[in-house]
Amino acid sequence: MCMVIFAPLFAIFAFATCGGYSGQLRVSVDCMNKLESNLSIGINFAYPFRLNQVSFEVPLCEGKRRERLFLVGDFSSSAEFFVTIAVFAFLYSLMATVVYIFYQNKYRENNRGPLIDFIVTVVFSFLWLVSSSAWAKGLSDVKVATDPDEVVLLISACKVQNNKCGSVYGPRWSGLNTSVVFGYLNFVLWAGNIWFVFKETGWHKGGAQRYPGTTPEKPVAAFNQQPYNQGSFDQSGGGFSAQGDLGQQSDYSQVGSYASSGPTSFSNQM
Repeated sequence: MCMVIFAPLFAIFAFATCGGYSGQLRVSVDCMNKLESNLSIGINFAYPFRLNQVSFEVPLCEGKRRERLFLVGDFSSSAEFFVTIAVFAFLYSLMATVVYIFYQNKYRENNRGPLIDFIVTVVFSFLWLVSSSAWAKGLSDVKVATDPDEVVLLISACKVQNNKCGSVYGPRWSGLNTSVVFGYLNFVLWAGNIWFVFKETGWHKGGAQRYPGTTPEKPVAAFNQQPYNQGSFDQSGGGFSAQGDLGQQSDYSQVGSYASSGPTSFSNQM
């Protein structure tokens, strides 16, 4: 139930905070000639963080001449990989929710649905871990590349001692930091759901049938039946002994009748 509720939400937060990010930093170039200075140079960047394609213009402090510079680094691979996993996880969790609610019988039919669900859950758990770790490293590199103090080092005018350069303000990272947090939360959620999906598969049920918890009761039942069988044999044996006693009593009665008839006949002859 937690998987059905939180997986789509966590996936949305992950790709929304990363894919919808845009940031800005500002630097200043204070030339010796104040008329040539620019004290607020804005540099905008956004997802997918191809910083080497982000350009900005700064004064050269040589009359009205200006130079065009680019930020350093391309971190689109880790960011796009993270967002792609988040989107696919969101779509699969929605599809799984529909199947759980409306197609429960077909889901359990032939054990095919639980097996597919188990494999996909394991794969997404691994992908969430890899993509979150890759994006965490990529975000660290983005922070370095967009640090105003590092950007100032790219400006030619700032290498002249008579000119003064500095940072006005840097980007806000709360949104991107949140995306990394939700990435690892998604990994914990999907990894924790592996056991619950595994319980629905035939692998778990087959193991339960092979090693049932009620097996110790079977020998007890067998031992309980054994005295009953012995009792039946005792009763039958008792029947046979009773018949043997009856047979012996009949023989004794015949002998007694013979003995009583013998003297009677002899007395009659006398």
